[in-house]
Amino acid sequence: MPGLRIDGYVIVSADGMLADADRIMPDELKFEGDKRFFTAALDRADLIVHGRHSYEDQPNSPLRKRIILTRRVGAIAPDPSNPKAVLWNPAGASFESACDFAGVRSGTAAIIGGPDVFGMFMDRYGTFWLSQAPQVRLPGGEPCFPGVPQLSPQGILAAHGLRAGEAQILDIADGVSVTPWRRVA
Repeated sequence: MPGLRIDGYVIVSADGMLADADRIMPDELKFEGDKRFFTAALDRADLIVHGRHSYEDQPNSPLRKRIILTRRVGAIAPDPSNPKAVLWNPAGASFESACDFAGVRSGTAAIIGGPDVFGMFMDRYGTFWLSQAPQVRLPGGEPCFPGVPQLSPQGILAAHGLRAGEAQILDIADGVSVTPWRRVA
């Protein structure tokens, strides 16, 4: 959509995982600095986009408009459990149609996962905010993007035309940082 900016957000372990083998984000991957960064970004976003198993679980979560990807609907439907949410099956309708249904035609859409959802938008991100926890490893965990661990998350972002900007430290003690990966013109 011409008036909608698409940004991605994820925190990953040193081995590129966003969750453990049970597809749950473990406490070892949760850091206050990253939580503050992520919360502020979502508070600024006009729309949150994620899969059925992803959710930010924050105090403002119920207030946010969102699109939830699912195969449980044919195309687009209101979420019966959340008046601010739209259920979207990408096989049945375009992202633009889902945004129209949600009433969001401009501003920022924050893509927050999971891996297949991130993969769908790889060629559309304006910025992808990659937070990294270099002291955490999640062997057998869930990769952040399709193609990890064969390639690093950074390698996948670069292969899709994004270039790393300057990293910002979010948690000094644990070395957690966030790097903006921006679309190369």
